[in-house]
Amino acid sequence: MSGKAPGESTPRDDAIRLLARREYSRAELTNRLSAKGHVPDAIAECLDALVEQGLQSDARFTESFLRSRILRGQGPLKIHQELSRRGIERELIRTALAEAQREEQGGADWFVLACETLARRFSGPGDTPRERARRERFLAGRGFDFDQVRHALAHAWDDPSAQE
Repeated sequence: MSGKAPGESTPRDDAIRLLARREYSRAELTNRLSAKGHVPDAIAECLDALVEQGLQSDARFTESFLRSRILRGQGPLKIHQELSRRGIERELIRTALAEAQREEQGGADWFVLACETLARRFSGPGDTPRERARRERFLAGRGFDFDQVRHALAHAWDDPSAQE
């Protein structure tokens, strides 16, 4: 007998079911499998095997997560924070963010992304200090740093051909 009750799933079964939908970090999978009542030793053993088989990869998760957040118009600070919360190591995050900027075509230019994000949300820079502060808070909340926010406020509504 396999040592499990009929209808009871193994950590591997549950992990595969989760990974079939999207990439997960190791920490996320650990939390999900723990919530399903699997024991920590079985979870660790299962995840080690999945990593060896190439079915789970924190690097792959990080790349996928980074791409999706850039498409949503999120800045590097927020992306870094969210990846950290998901258990990704600092060095891997730093490497992925640097790699995203270096890509030959379509590399992440955080200044341009801040401009595009701001211009999509607001029709202009705002006439009053209060309106401008609202735009600053919007970009800061999206994870853009001070220099990126200042650049976006100055250039978001420029002629796109003039930005290059």
